[in-house]
Amino acid sequence: MRPPIRLSEFLNGPGPERAAVLADLDGCLISGGTVLPDVPALFDRCGDRLWIVSNNSTDTAETLSLRLGAMGLAMPPARILLAGEMTLRRLQPAVRVALFAAAPLQRLACTLGLRPDHEAPDLVVLARDIGLRFDDLARIIALAHRGVPVRLANPDTFHPGADGTPQPETGAIWAAVAAALPHLAAPSLGKPAPDLLEEALARADVAAHQAIFIGDTPETDGAAARAAGVEFVLLTRPDRDTSAPRKREASLC
Repeated sequence: MRPPIRLSEFLNGPGPERAAVLADLDGCLISGGTVLPDVPALFDRCGDRLWIVSNNSTDTAETLSLRLGAMGLAMPPARILLAGEMTLRRLQPAVRVALFAAAPLQRLACTLGLRPDHEAPDLVVLARDIGLRFDDLARIIALAHRGVPVRLANPDTFHPGADGTPQPETGAIWAAVAAALPHLAAPSLGKPAPDLLEEALARADVAAHQAIFIGDTPETDGAAARAAGVEFVLLTRPDRDTSAPRKREASLC
């Protein structure tokens, strides 16, 4: 794999002219409420050829579009692919789900006709739930121990906060479950699986060799790109790059 480069270097090359430019979100475009350096130029350069492909399991495409808009980045929901949302959208309507997730995904589950059930569910879906309590963790372990399948929105243990401090992700919650049930496996369509990239390519009607994917994590972004057959460019995460210009702050409404 090539060494990481800054986004400004990517913008100076031919990559932005690809038929589809897929981009990771946290640590690549934004970090917390901060727009990272040169990202507005990326949006201007790529226009409607830019797609967000993220393991985010807190937002829906609608809520993330609004959040980015408040930060000065215009991205329609149709060009945002998120692991949490796609996990729910691929479930059959009326399935009984014990969903542990933030409010946007809870609302989406209701819209999709999924049936909330924490007593006798067909499936446990675990996303990034910052309100998770000890009792919830015990419930997940009990359901999994009974044989109820568990599906993860993504396997990430963390994502970088605004200052680079790791913020717990879905995989960190799953690690607590796995500590009690070490032989249990839980599938996920989040990166490093290729599902999100393949969905973006299908929506864009672009072949894999015509696209390029930029991300900051070789173990997830890079692996997903390889699995989908898309060229990958590893970006230097700004909190690790002392030569990068200062980040532009943006407040969320």
